[in-house]
Amino acid sequence: MYIIAGLGNPGKEYMGTRHNAGFSVIDELADKYNISVDTAKHKGLIGKGVIAGQKVILVKPMTYMNNSGECIREVMDYYKCDIDDFLVIFDDISLDVGKLRLRAKGSAGGHNGIKSIIAHLGSDKFKRIKFGVGDKPKNWDLADWVLGKFPAEEYATLREANKKACEAVECILTDGIESGMNKYNG
Repeated sequence: MYIIAGLGNPGKEYMGTRHNAGFSVIDELADKYNISVDTAKHKGLIGKGVIAGQKVILVKPMTYMNNSGECIREVMDYYKCDIDDFLVIFDDISLDVGKLRLRAKGSAGGHNGIKSIIAHLGSDKFKRIKFGVGDKPKNWDLADWVLGKFPAEEYATLREANKKACEAVECILTDGIESGMNKYNG
């Protein structure tokens, strides 16, 4: 069984923000595979289903970004999931809007949600899909940037990126992270 988490912040005020890119991909996967991510459990919303022949649990932590690790730890423990079967999707300001970067492991890179997951799992050796949200403009506060909404002219790019991220998840599940990195890292 795979646990696939998308990071974001709960609440209507955060819908459509850069920081909720992970939630958007989980929503896209849920729609595509008819998985209801609406069970409140383990400090998050979860949904069980099958993607690419693999049993999965889709997770949207409801702990707010900076405490995402609390939810992930609870889900991993409850389902007795090995870290090798965990994948997280999150926003990355170092990538252009809609660009993806897959990694088998790595540091938090300044991302507080990933920092929390690393702290709670005691390891940085988990798969991840970084979803590009663009670098903050000069003189912008980082929090204002990531909590800001995407402009309308980027919606088409985001829709395509969400689809591509879903394909990347499928590739990881069927062919492994190395294959995914070769195919989706540009």
